[in-house]
Amino acid sequence: MAESGAWVPEGVDITVPNASRVYDYALGGVHNFTVDREFWHQTERVFPEARMVARANRAFLGRAVRWLMEERGVTQFLDIGSGIPTLGNVHEAAQEIDPRARVVYVDIDPIAVEQSRSLLRGNPGARAVRGDLREPEVLLSDSRLQDFLDFSRPIGVLMVAVLQFVPDAADPRSIISRIGAALASGSHLVLSHTGPETTAERRERQERVRQLYEQTPTPLVIRDRRRLLDLIDDSFEVVEPGVVTAEQWRPDSEEAAEIPPQPTALAVVARRV
Repeated sequence: MAESGAWVPEGVDITVPNASRVYDYALGGVHNFTVDREFWHQTERVFPEARMVARANRAFLGRAVRWLMEERGVTQFLDIGSGIPTLGNVHEAAQEIDPRARVVYVDIDPIAVEQSRSLLRGNPGARAVRGDLREPEVLLSDSRLQDFLDFSRPIGVLMVAVLQFVPDAADPRSIISRIGAALASGSHLVLSHTGPETTAERRERQERVRQLYEQTPTPLVIRDRRRLLDLIDDSFEVVEPGVVTAEQWRPDSEEAAEIPPQPTALAVVARRV
């Protein structure tokens, strides 16, 4: 994309890498800046598996959306921390199964939201809203969201590769609980999160990646399976197969052949009781 900042919302610093735009580039998207691409290349030099982790997360997202629609009858989705709906996005996966499916993308980054709105123009079943996961009541009371999704019916709430940027000090368990309180029974929570590496050598490289993210507005938090489960309160029940690596969550044969095991990409789905 062009590096001109003329279209960038006022007050946005495009000299600092942004997690949503970095992820967009990692997935092959074009809605990013030189600083985002350079940051991703730094990450890959330290941790060559990073692109495969991104692919594993994206593939999990698509499988979870399809499973919720085909097995649980969910036809509306709230994708929080969505970034830019580029390759393998939610609305295409959902509307391929049911053209009436509705999707709301939420991101804190105004550039991601503006680019999302541009991409979604002409699609009446999807919209993008700026919002902060750390302020769930403000987000959920937004009229643009309330008028679009029916909260009396099940909703698939997607938080894929986003809670890893929410520190313990922000109380992510409380955030999930407060979102859950607004959902109808039968709604589902779809989470993925960066987990710890499995060998000393890989843990050292992962720590270097974590240090890279300290240079951004969204430092990286690494949580293991137990800590990820601890974020989900008793208003949800975890569905099988529980917390697994992303490629292990209800895999299909084609993806299993393409994506080798990625121990740092943890995934779980839970149902609102």
